[in-house]
Amino acid sequence: MRALLPGESLGKSPSPTTTGGERPPAVEILSAEKVFANGARGLAPIDLTIADGEFLTLIGPSGCGKSTLLKLIANLIEPSDGRLLWWRGDFGEVGQDGRRFAFVFQEPTLMPWARVDANVRLPLELANVADAKTSPEVADAIARVGLSEFTRHYPRQLSGGMKMRVSIARALVTNPNLLLMDEPFGALDEFTRNKLDADLVRLWWERKLTTVFVTHSIYEAVFLSTRIIVMASNPGRIFRTMTIDQPQPRDEAFRDSPQFAAYCRELSTWLAEASLPTTTAGAS
Repeated sequence: MRALLPGESLGKSPSPTTTGGERPPAVEILSAEKVFANGARGLAPIDLTIADGEFLTLIGPSGCGKSTLLKLIANLIEPSDGRLLWWRGDFGEVGQDGRRFAFVFQEPTLMPWARVDANVRLPLELANVADAKTSPEVADAIARVGLSEFTRHYPRQLSGGMKMRVSIARALVTNPNLLLMDEPFGALDEFTRNKLDADLVRLWWERKLTTVFVTHSIYEAVFLSTRIIVMASNPGRIFRTMTIDQPQPRDEAFRDSPQFAAYCRELSTWLAEASLPTTTAGAS
């Protein structure tokens, strides 16, 4: 399979439905593990179901396999054993209506010679969309990330946060059903990061977009997620699961609430336990 370009999307349309009218899980990970060519065991067998429309965050100490698991979901690497299903089908069906996804990497990696609209339009051109240059999806995606006034700017004229917005717009332009994000805001200052987190929650809510998000930030994980997977290392595995049972979409008031503080304290304790060398897998 060809590797995805940053922000490139595979697949549009409403999510596929089962015969009973219910939407199937976006992803099912069935005892999938990863052993690398050098013999290093990156992931122990993982069993995880990602429900349609949920915002799932992966968090854990460095080297616990968060990005490896995300790459398995994106089919950028294959499991050494076990299997994955996307919308109850094989990866060969990804790209069809209702089975599209996009990947946002840690760095925006924009084309420096191209303006914002051209950078966002790239996935449409790669997909040979005939009217890519006049596509309303480009303007809509740029508007959704708040950059309508910067359509004709070059990347060098944008701040770090604005460049990441362009990357997100490029991911949204083909209307994906599943959005995968690998620490997209990790290099940004706290103020910019909080603003982008709030914007991302709004986008997720408006689009009913299944999202899998990798972060090292406890506060970001609690603010964004409907569910958090805490991972441990040696080998990478699921340690605990936390459900954030709070109303969506969330705003700054949630950050100031006692519930937010309580979730953060518990998650901090779990991460400390997951970082211990003798950690054993648990669930809750």
